[in-house]
Amino acid sequence: MEEDAGKLIHDEWEDCSLVDFNRSGVPLIEIVSEPDMRSADEVIAYLEKLRLIIQYLGASDCKLQEGSMRADVNLSVREAGAAQFGTRTEMKNLNSFKAIARAIEGERKRQIELIEDGKAVVQETRRWDDNKESSHAMRSKEDAKDYRYFPDPDLPPISISDEWIQSIKEKQPELRTEKMARYQEEYSLSEYDADIITGSQAHGRYI
Repeated sequence: MEEDAGKLIHDEWEDCSLVDFNRSGVPLIEIVSEPDMRSADEVIAYLEKLRLIIQYLGASDCKLQEGSMRADVNLSVREAGAAQFGTRTEMKNLNSFKAIARAIEGERKRQIELIEDGKAVVQETRRWDDNKESSHAMRSKEDAKDYRYFPDPDLPPISISDEWIQSIKEKQPELRTEKMARYQEEYSLSEYDADIITGSQAHGRYI
């Protein structure tokens, strides 16, 4: 959990970046996945399911184009059968599923070309330019630790009981997978029809 520090707007026409502080202080939740996705299709499927869960919970509208949901893509390549991950790069604040898919494919190709040319992939943060369909280096992270955890003296420790967690789970609204199963059982809908109806949280509220 953290607070939004603001938004960078990259002006392609003037070749400059503008800073928007209107969202500063807005609370954010960062969800970090395990490095176990192998394609852009898997990433998009994961994000679509995650978006629906958050929407069904009523935690956010998850409108990528408005910044209420964004994705950072960490990507590395390795030879088939290799056990060790390759050097990864990170692309920040992607705001559409199409841009995420294109960024993954573009960065994958870039890293493969570097390796095949005998060059090293540098661990760094890159910016994806969806108009030019290419990424550009922003800052190096080659010698930096990604996360440095340390106690914050201004934040007291919080103990959360199992009973409290269970009480929250019991108040949780019906999520999409549960709703799909109920629609098929109660209304004899096909899996396809149930999938279409529950594919939008707004549509799923009607039944």
